[in-house]
Parts: sequence; structure tokens; C-alpha cells
Amino acid sequence: QVQLVESGGGLVQAGGSLRISCAASGRTFSSYAMGWFRQGPGKEREFVAAIRWIGEITYYKYADSVKGRFTISRDNAKNTLYLQMNSLKPEDTAVYYCAASPPAGGLITTAGKYDYWGQGTQVTVSS
Repeated sequence: QVQLVESGGGLVQAGGSLRISCAASGRTFSSYAMGWFRQGPGKEREFVAAIRWIGEITYYKYADSVKGRFTISRDNAKNTLYLQMNSLKPEDTAVYYCAASPPAGGLITTAGKYDYWGQGTQVTVSS
């Protein structure tokens, strides 16, 4: 029932910035654990960032490779998840996927534990 649609990918020069979005529908957005993953050519899908609102606190988690450069956020009123990507590097080139899971705990950083996925949006960083 849950649908996730990513958008905002594209081509950007190294050092540039890009913001990608994930529009969610079908379930209560604010209660879900959500995250971003990426998969480059010939690579395994890897964790990028996660977010979860629990009580009055919003929890965040970032992969070491993107920490300090990427920012995950959400607009609950718009049922939209964002990933702001700054200081992009060629190694950031990948298809970026949005993921969601019903509330059952805290942050989720492993792909196998997410129930729903978007179709992905391509991000290409030129050198």
C-alpha cells in the first residue's frame, strides 16, 4: 500500500550540491522509519542516511562516507523525505533509493529491514 517516489536526481559537477526528494503516500508518514540507500554500478546497495521520529525527538544516522556532507530531513506536512547532498564527489554517483518501514523500533540502517522502496533516482557526479 505504501508508495515511495524519488525525484530530483541529475548530473552535477564534483563539489556541487543536489537535493533529492521522496514523496510518500499510503500510510502515516511521520511514524515511519525512513532512509536513503544508494547503489552504484557493480556495487551492493549501501546505507546512506536514516531518520526516525520517536516521541519528541528526531533521530538521525549517516554513513561515515557522507557524514558532514549530506543531510536527511523530512517535511511531515508534505509527506516528503529529502536528502541534501553537498560537496559531491564522483564516488557518490549511484542510484539513490528511498526506503520506509512501519514503526517497530528505532533507526534502521540495514536494507533488509525496510519494507517499502521507491524506484530510485540517478545521481551522477562528474569529475
